[in-house]
Amino acid sequence: MITLDQCKAWDAEDELKHLKNEFAIPENTIYLDGNSLGARPTSALTRAQEVVSQEWGEDLINSWNKADWWGLSTRLGDKVAQLIGANPGETVISDSTTLNLFKALSAAVKIQAEIAPERKVIIAEKDVFPTDLYIIEGYIDLVQKGYQLVLIEHPDELETTLKAHQTAVVVLSHINYRSGYFYDMEQVNQTIHQYNALVIWDLCHSAGAVPIDLNKTQSDFAVSCTYKYLNGGPGSPALIWVNAKHQNKFWQPLSGWWGHQRPFDMADHYEPAQGIRRFLCGTQSILSMSLIECGLDVFLKTDMQKIREKSLNLTDLFIQLVEQECAEFGFELITPIDHLQRGSHVSYCHEHGYAIVQALVARGVIGDYREPAVLRFGVTPLYLSHEDIWHAVQHLKQVMLNEEWKNEKYSVRGQVT
Repeated sequence: MITLDQCKAWDAEDELKHLKNEFAIPENTIYLDGNSLGARPTSALTRAQEVVSQEWGEDLINSWNKADWWGLSTRLGDKVAQLIGANPGETVISDSTTLNLFKALSAAVKIQAEIAPERKVIIAEKDVFPTDLYIIEGYIDLVQKGYQLVLIEHPDELETTLKAHQTAVVVLSHINYRSGYFYDMEQVNQTIHQYNALVIWDLCHSAGAVPIDLNKTQSDFAVSCTYKYLNGGPGSPALIWVNAKHQNKFWQPLSGWWGHQRPFDMADHYEPAQGIRRFLCGTQSILSMSLIECGLDVFLKTDMQKIREKSLNLTDLFIQLVEQECAEFGFELITPIDHLQRGSHVSYCHEHGYAIVQALVARGVIGDYREPAVLRFGVTPLYLSHEDIWHAVQHLKQVMLNEEWKNEKYSVRGQVT
């Protein structure tokens, strides 16, 4: 029997508990949606004021040099590289995850077309965040070269699908956005490379949530947003990582001036920069990009192994407490129990999932909902405690006991659900 006192005792021993002070969490709020939008680092407000008041307001265009706005994409890329097992010069912050996936897919397909033009299949997961599929479909329609998208419904199907097709590229989410299933990156890379395919990893639900080592696992490409676990702010620019061995083989098709070898020559012909800068496009959102550093600096006060250990402790606790306190209410756990297969969010199916989530939000417990009928609770170790998890489950229990979810207002869908 887990008690509140036990949770408080675990918090007293928590090495990361002081990091909660680095984030601005509203009073009387338990924030379990950092896997959709990370909380604001307390330093972000000051940083935003610096960029607006001093760098833009006083220094004006001089800030491209004085504040190194021009180097921000690569400087932040090198900083986030420390969280994903990358070397300096392999990562840039630029554009959105969607655009970066298009760049990575284009580069990977062109590399394969040079080596093995008969490889015309792109493998992805059916249960992936849909934008990944939309981009693959759009790319196939754009190039009109006979490529085909083949979907797998379960991770176990990957190798048999590779055997059955001439595969060029595999696009996978490191952690499934709905269930929280966590791929073994090294093992999967070995399998994909065994069949001479390249892999693009979507790290949106794993960057800042679990330890990642892109180089050690011999990955090819990776993309990720920065506004979830990395706490970069709403819509903050994304990252793209490219293995050094692939960087100069081809340039990506969105060949804007920021990716030019000599951008200020104003040449009338595109010459791609050497290295990772060729994956940049055009002028970036400096204000938004500047705030990413605030979240990254908090991560660099600890290490991903400690964050992962606390994440597993908190997700274990959440699962155990729901079983202990809410077993009678019909919640079906769809997140793996096995630590090796679990990311940092916990998901349950329930036929009244949307209304239950809205009733929780009204109580100050912010999770989110995903179709079909999935309640999703993001566990962000930098600013959540064992006591927070205890109280969140107690609120869930009261929502069900009091049938609060039956209130008609909780069934009204907003534009964003």
